[in-house]
Amino acid sequence: MTTIPLDFETLRLIWWALLGVLLTGFAVLGGRDLGVGMLLPFVARTDDERRVLLNLVGPTWEGNQVWLVVGGGSIFAAWPPLYAVSFSGFYVAMIAILLALILRPVGFKYRGKVSDARWRTTWDWALFIGGFVPSLVFGIAVGNLFLGAPFRLDETLRITYGGNFFGLLAPFALLAGLVSLAMLATQGATLIAARTGGDIAKRARSYGQWAALTTIVLFALGGLVALYMLNGYRVTSVQDPLGPSNPLGKTVVSEPGAWRTNYGLMPWMTIAPVLALFGSLVAWWGLGARARLVSILGSSTAIVGIIATAGLTLFPFLMPSSIDPRSSLTVWDASSSQLTLFVMLGATAVFLPLILIYTGFVYRVMRGPVTTDSLGKNPNAY
Repeated sequence: MTTIPLDFETLRLIWWALLGVLLTGFAVLGGRDLGVGMLLPFVARTDDERRVLLNLVGPTWEGNQVWLVVGGGSIFAAWPPLYAVSFSGFYVAMIAILLALILRPVGFKYRGKVSDARWRTTWDWALFIGGFVPSLVFGIAVGNLFLGAPFRLDETLRITYGGNFFGLLAPFALLAGLVSLAMLATQGATLIAARTGGDIAKRARSYGQWAALTTIVLFALGGLVALYMLNGYRVTSVQDPLGPSNPLGKTVVSEPGAWRTNYGLMPWMTIAPVLALFGSLVAWWGLGARARLVSILGSSTAIVGIIATAGLTLFPFLMPSSIDPRSSLTVWDASSSQLTLFVMLGATAVFLPLILIYTGFVYRVMRGPVTTDSLGKNPNAY
């Protein structure tokens, strides 16, 4: 029998952390593209200005999508029940994200094919949708994790989903969606302000500062609602971190204030929301002071803090069930086998550094300002 050098508990924790890293990587890098798309019709007023923004993200957005693809793949391989519930129960939301993301490559490729102003404006708004819809829906999805998803497992672990798309649009979920919008708009604005100039950069700084302040207010409001007003979830039985994956082997209660449990047990977790608020404040200051690197680092820090806050607050839950709390999926009972996690970890140890090296190389090659003058010298510009 093959001896696995890492125990089941450690592997489960590693993959929970890796999932957070992959989602954070997409939010930081892919969020720049989504944010630029959202700001495109407002920051850029002329055709040349909009071409500047297209060429700002055009060379890198496909590579940034890798983080989303790998994140989805890791859910499928490491957390099969989570994949089954989220990709079937949230099917309409997933399709909305997919269709919106499809608009981006089509918009990049077809916008410049015709010189008609209405044609190009139409594709500009398509690119706006391609940034706005995923940013909003991703946030709504996270908000619904705090509320719990309407699913249950029978004794054979078959999943029954009892909700619909409109059920996802609860007030708190929409609040989480607005946090995501403001957060990614800030990220896009810092990129525009750092790598363009003139009126485009000036407008980006203005929109970015408003977005950063909005992020602070909405995130703080969402935190207060989640911790003090929502019914949270808490495991009341002993879970074996080394045991087999069976979500029905525990008991869970839903009660007010349950999402505060982890902060009482592990006060160090408050570092995450502090990073979120501090990073947004730094981004606001950096944009106003025209400190390019500071604003980018501040916005990226805020993203890390916001995602870490959600993950740490929910832990050990991956997806609670609102109609049958016992069916809730946790880190300790919804993973693949120990051998599967270990083999996948080996593959990740090889390919994740390659992704990082490639990403770093591309960003190094594509560094520098993007202006209307530079577009005129580039035959491959959009």
